[in-house]
Amino acid sequence: MRVLAVGAHPDDLEILCAGTLAKFAQRGDAVVMCYATNGNQGHFVIMPEELARIRRQEAQRATQVIGAEFLWLDLPDQLVEEDMPTRMKFIEMVRQARPDLVITHHPEDYIMDHQRVSRLVFEATFVATVAHVETASPHHTKIPPLYYMDTLGGVGFLPEEYVDITQTMDAKRQMLSRHQSQVQWLQEHDNIDILDFMETVARFRGLQCGATHAEGFRRLRAWGRIGCERLLP
Repeated sequence: MRVLAVGAHPDDLEILCAGTLAKFAQRGDAVVMCYATNGNQGHFVIMPEELARIRRQEAQRATQVIGAEFLWLDLPDQLVEEDMPTRMKFIEMVRQARPDLVITHHPEDYIMDHQRVSRLVFEATFVATVAHVETASPHHTKIPPLYYMDTLGGVGFLPEEYVDITQTMDAKRQMLSRHQSQVQWLQEHDNIDILDFMETVARFRGLQCGATHAEGFRRLRAWGRIGCERLLP
């Protein structure tokens, strides 16, 4: 399969679903990691333009850990809008990725960028198949199943499916560690060690399903997206 994962910020995918993405890659699936915003607001000292360059480099290094394809939408951090130019950018992104399966944020996660990216992905994965909505790439030929990854800290999220990531936890740690500027920002702004935070959630989700480490997901239940097969690895 071709698997597209879309995160609002550099590091979201690494925190919430990188173990699963690594598992997809290990079994031979093509993984595309898309970062919607450039993370340019997340620092007390580094100015936004320079920070955006740093965040892009860190994200690219993270994707290289599992050999994933890299997409960068370069939207402004904390200011994602659901306007027409942004909607068209998401449609083109889906057409470039041509996914068989899509993973993104839960629509009720803790911050507006996450919520808006979730809605934009939901819309774009359908509209990307509509031929007369024109972008630079040809229309996609299928409406892919859509999975929502965990919320930050698992708040308000009860998984319907779990992926045992015990064997890919090292890759997940490596991928998140590549985002050093974000690790620093979260320590200074939110007083959390995001690597320990990620590890704690993975162990808790593992406890729920009988694994050492796991990630949890919910599948979008909507006409045209429901299947009876197991798609997660």
